Amino acid sequence: MSEHRRKPPQPQGGGRAAARRGQSGSSSGRRAAPRGATGSPSDSYGSDSYGSGGEERPYGGRAEARRAAQRSTGGRRRAAEPSRGGRRAAPGGARGGAAAFPAEKRLIDYPRAGKYGWQRWLPSWKLVSGLCIGFFGSLVAVAGIGYAMVGVPTEENAAALSQNNVYYWADGTQMVAAGSGQNRQNVTFARIPKEMRDAVISAENKTFYQDSGVDPMGIARALANMARGGDTQGGSTITQQFVKNTYLSQEQTVSRKFKEMFISIKVGTKLSKDKILQGYLNTSYYGRGAYGIQAAAQTYFGKDAEKLNASECAFLTALLKGPTYYDPAGNASLDPAASAKKNLKRSKERWGWILQQMHNDNKLSDAKYQEAISKYPMPQERKASKGMSGQIGYLADTAKKYVLNNSDITEKQFDQGGYQIRTTFEKSKVEALTKAVKKIEDEKLDPEKRELDKHVQFGAASVKPKDGAIVALYGGAGYENGHFNNNADTSGVPVGSTWKPFVLAAAMEHGTYRSDGVGVSPLSKYNGNDDLKVRKPDGSYYLRKDNSIFRQQNETDYPWGYISLRKAMEQSVNTPFVQLGVDVGMARVREVAKRSGILDQSMVQELNPSFALGTSTPSAIRMADAYATFAASGKQAAPYSVTSVKFNGQEVQGFEKPRITQAMPENVANNVTNVLENVIQNGTGKNALSLGRTAAGKTGTTDENKSAWFVGYTKQLSTSVAMFREDPKSAKLLSMNGTAGEESIHGGDVPTLVWTEYMKAALKGKPDLGFPEAEKIGVIQNAVGAPSPTPTPSPTPSETVTESPSPTPSESSSPSPSPSDTCGFFGCEDDGGTDNGGTDNGGTDGGVSTPPTPTETNVDGGNSRGNGNGGLFGGPEG
Repeated sequence: MSEHRRKPPQPQGGGRAAARRGQSGSSSGRRAAPRGATGSPSDSYGSDSYGSGGEERPYGGRAEARRAAQRSTGGRRRAAEPSRGGRRAAPGGARGGAAAFPAEKRLIDYPRAGKYGWQRWLPSWKLVSGLCIGFFGSLVAVAGIGYAMVGVPTEENAAALSQNNVYYWADGTQMVAAGSGQNRQNVTFARIPKEMRDAVISAENKTFYQDSGVDPMGIARALANMARGGDTQGGSTITQQFVKNTYLSQEQTVSRKFKEMFISIKVGTKLSKDKILQGYLNTSYYGRGAYGIQAAAQTYFGKDAEKLNASECAFLTALLKGPTYYDPAGNASLDPAASAKKNLKRSKERWGWILQQMHNDNKLSDAKYQEAISKYPMPQERKASKGMSGQIGYLADTAKKYVLNNSDITEKQFDQGGYQIRTTFEKSKVEALTKAVKKIEDEKLDPEKRELDKHVQFGAASVKPKDGAIVALYGGAGYENGHFNNNADTSGVPVGSTWKPFVLAAAMEHGTYRSDGVGVSPLSKYNGNDDLKVRKPDGSYYLRKDNSIFRQQNETDYPWGYISLRKAMEQSVNTPFVQLGVDVGMARVREVAKRSGILDQSMVQELNPSFALGTSTPSAIRMADAYATFAASGKQAAPYSVTSVKFNGQEVQGFEKPRITQAMPENVANNVTNVLENVIQNGTGKNALSLGRTAAGKTGTTDENKSAWFVGYTKQLSTSVAMFREDPKSAKLLSMNGTAGEESIHGGDVPTLVWTEYMKAALKGKPDLGFPEAEKIGVIQNAVGAPSPTPTPSPTPSETVTESPSPTPSESSSPSPSPSDTCGFFGCEDDGGTDNGGTDNGGTDGGVSTPPTPTETNVDGGNSRGNGNGGLFGGPEG
């Protein structure tokens, strides 16, 4: 064989041997031996292939060696480093190369070195265990530091010692200092009935005598709720609640929750469980301004705490969940969901559940449980607190409601006191409104002689146009007389025909389905006859549930024929406005009312034909505010009763004046005002003429005269007055037929007299500013079936905006049956009638009539007056 002949590549022989030699060299850290040094036949091929002048190894062996060397160092394509004595590093030098560049050592080996693919990202058990130990160690350290740094306050939080709230009139003088500053008295543990202690433990913290004072899971739930913006209550132990009531503020923050936890742990080690329970029951809020078990026992049952029985203790324990919603007296003025009916249901359910828990926990024997559960302990009625008599209670109630709805202050915080509330109420106007109600009441009503004069109530409110400030209200007979519902800011009293101006405004702004979006003129004529079949836009008639045709009635069967909308408003004829509302679309009527200031929740949801006649039940405050929108040429400002709030002398943010918006075009509002001026000058509101100044208004009466309204305004003041009879037990409205010795009571009678008497005093010495001139608006769009108009010359408009008052309503509001021609601001009209029909079923002021389906309104079937729906802040009826 030639000395220079090469051996063929040997993948399974020489290659493997070379790889082994490379691996051997790598593992020893030494250079591979030259071929001649081993004595094998291949040694004759020369000296080390990487020595000077040496021959390279066969290809297969060297490649395998390189790959083996790379694998051993963890590298995949590490470049060969030149050796000091030759051109290339020996294969065996691969290990030496790795030693020259050692892998960097890291504190946390992640991603993991020496691993490939998904294994590179899989943490080792050492890493996982180390992190867990570090995390829990940190928590222990933080808890230790927190426990060491947070100490138990040496004094009770000032918030736990309830103070008075001070209310001020609009001029800054003090109205009343009210609150629960005197309504708290601590009692010793021995004077707290065992049943009360057992009830609280069974209901709120069964492990009270065994736990350490904190509930970790409860804290976790509270923090989770806090992160979601929910309530943090419900997860605290009795110890934690005692700490919060006594030492901490009521703010909903994470830091406060941690303080509560650490202080609770320390309190649990320093105070006995009996002391903690005593403190909790003496600092808890039970509603009605009562703090502590002694004040609660006196407030609800008129007895000392030590005389409470098991049933009464369960009742008071139920209040701890939230007196606003568990006091059977209700508090719908703060939240419509807290009506007396709903609260009573909630209270009974929780009262029964607490007694059952006491029985289950062996705190009550079978006999005592049966005795306690046999009768619900109905508490005594609410009582007027010091200084809250007359109208002051209603003024403070309205202001308090406004504060709670325009801030993050809770009722409990507010009742703890320390607030200074400056209101919009003007003392002189409040007194004038009260005197006006009392004067007309004394003149017209004699409940001692007439049974039908009993249970008559009034509600009234007065608002500044283009501002929204409530300057006066009349809420009822007073807290001291057991009347706690604020009639000025309550619901359930339908407004009747005082709703018609919203129908007219919608027609003038949007037109009807036949006018292509062009507003209609108030001279448009509609059928004013009684017993009218109401036509849908498709030409069909509205039907009742029995598929009979629905017919709308008026107060009388007088044959008005086709009369102008202006005339229909003047005489408060129902049928034209029902058909107009359908032609315009009740949804648009609703939207105009809403933009004017009426709350959604105070409007009936069924937009049937009767919606146009005032089946809705806004409050007196909201009606005065909505009419103020007309007085201000369409500018609307939400009603408000508070201008500033301070807490312990520091200003509370969020009580700026409401923003003014343009609720409707100026000329639409001015034309509504023009039409309502005519109601006073020639129509059902003529009793307001004695005011002796420019004014506009509308009367309203409902079926069977269950309610009567007058809402009117000048440029400076908008005032609404409601009158109704109410069953004191069921809160259902009663008919006023026969009240005040009259066959029936209408909005043009007593309510208008009260309005006029008040406005005389409230505006005394003020100039008569009149109203902006109304420009012609819209097109005459007569109803379907109206006779074609005969062209007549139009007279030049004059400043006298009147129509002939014929037929003129008499004191009993019965129109004289003689149609006449009338001329006014928009020209002349013929109000001739054509036929008779129907029954006497409406109100003189356009009484609410029976709707197409018996279930669509309850006005005819006896109203149950709510406490929150349609109030200043609204809410569903309770």
